[in-house]
Amino acid sequence: MINTAIIHEWLVTLAGAESVLQSIYHLYPGSIYTLFHDPHEMKGAPWEEERIRTSLLQRLPFGKKHHRLYLPLFPMAIEQFDLRDHKLIISSSYAVAKGVLNSSDQLHICYCHSPMRYIWDLTFEYLEAAGLNGGWKSFTVRMLLHYIRLWDLASANRVNEYIANSHYIAHRIWKCYNRPAHVIYPPVDVERFRIGNKKENYFITISRLVPYKRIDIIVEAFNHLKLPLVVVGDGPGMKKLRRIAGPTVELLGHRSAREVEELLANARAFVFSAEEDFGIVNVEAQASGLPVIAFGRGGTLETVIEGKTGLFFKQQTPLCLIEAIQEFLDKEEKFDPQEIRKNAERFPRARFEREFKTFVDEAWEKFPYK
Repeated sequence: MINTAIIHEWLVTLAGAESVLQSIYHLYPGSIYTLFHDPHEMKGAPWEEERIRTSLLQRLPFGKKHHRLYLPLFPMAIEQFDLRDHKLIISSSYAVAKGVLNSSDQLHICYCHSPMRYIWDLTFEYLEAAGLNGGWKSFTVRMLLHYIRLWDLASANRVNEYIANSHYIAHRIWKCYNRPAHVIYPPVDVERFRIGNKKENYFITISRLVPYKRIDIIVEAFNHLKLPLVVVGDGPGMKKLRRIAGPTVELLGHRSAREVEELLANARAFVFSAEEDFGIVNVEAQASGLPVIAFGRGGTLETVIEGKTGLFFKQQTPLCLIEAIQEFLDKEEKFDPQEIRKNAERFPRARFEREFKTFVDEAWEKFPYK
């Protein structure tokens, strides 16, 4: 067994990136290193009883709940992990995990969920959402993002091999780092979901309530159409959504996995408004037989088949979404739940683990300094 180190940004919630981590840990059990760790939130995870190596940031106030406040310290903190005892390093990265220090006789493979959105593609969206379009605060934040951008580019060369979670992200890795990436779609536990026997009269969206997800677009569209919408998820955007939500919009906040499965099984369609890297939730919705009405950019184009398993809208505006919903209402009976679920079955966990193990094992065999 290869002495492996697994690097993951933070373990403070169980979401899509942690689902990938679960398979990586199953295939290559080793020491897990992370900036922040909340054991309470990791109940039931395969590594629940293992010793998790955390960074010096773990002891700072509010680290577990508000870890993003310490963004300026992330590069320094990730570089403090001593990985000299490990020959194989696997990072699961959407921020700084790929930036760990390693030597020429260590093989570092990065499964990249995304280059850091807020320092590359979505910088201006994040600044606008935070009210930082001008002034000294804006100047300070822009300068900070500039230096993190330089570090991110420099640290990209610490990786031997990149794996991207979609062709969209492989293109972004090439754009940001000028590095090629092999594409392996993330695992989806398709078998958890079922097609409901009797659909109820509501649409559903599931998301973290953060600015780039653009849940406000969905809420405004359903306010206008006066159609029932269920919003599942929590986050800093909840306050705004409560302010703008009309009488047909129900904000449920966080729900258990079992409740989510039931809500998906009984809905009419799933609505998604983000430019997503891959979009596991879109696949989960299709595993429930739901047509997906989604913004037609990013990884969604690789998981949803227009006209067969869903419909796309071309701009992130309420008007464009309204037009897509109206088109769906005209075509609703043409969508076959069984065909939609069949599309989701392209992304099972077994496929991910087979492809990931093949790639890592072949890279290890070719690595000359082991």
